[in-house]
Amino acid sequence: MIGAGFLGKHVAWLAALMLVAGCASLPEQPSQIQRISSEELERIMPKQLLNLSLDEIVQLSQARLSAEQIIQKIKDSQSQYTLTASQLLELGKKGVDVKVLDYIQASHEQAIRDGFAEELNKREQTKLQEQQKLKREYQLRQPYYDPYWGYPYPYYGPRFRYQFGF
Repeated sequence: MIGAGFLGKHVAWLAALMLVAGCASLPEQPSQIQRISSEELERIMPKQLLNLSLDEIVQLSQARLSAEQIIQKIKDSQSQYTLTASQLLELGKKGVDVKVLDYIQASHEQAIRDGFAEELNKREQTKLQEQQKLKREYQLRQPYYDPYWGYPYPYYGPRFRYQFGF
């Protein structure tokens, strides 16, 4: 028969072990937001391509070309403009159609969105590759274990052994 002192001693050790294990666990860390540096922002931002200058857009507007034709010329030349609000107002005063100004601003915003989306996709791909690498390393470290067969030898049921002293 097991004595009460023996059982109490083991329960006390078990409680102490659980207390120490609970204190030793690490607190959950909040995920950190990766900030973009100014150099990365400059790299991501679309560069201004001036295949069709602003003066040429003004001349085309004064030559009475439709807004759709001017927009098509901007698309064909693959021009991108980074304009301030005052520059847009100045172009409007010079006779450039509002549809053309809207297209210029919308294409600039779309280029910014595309640049950020490309950067996010690149970061996600890098993170996914890193996770796959860690998963492969973990799988190589841990051998496959089938609980049905037992480890490391197959288990075929209870084994009865007759040994001396039992």
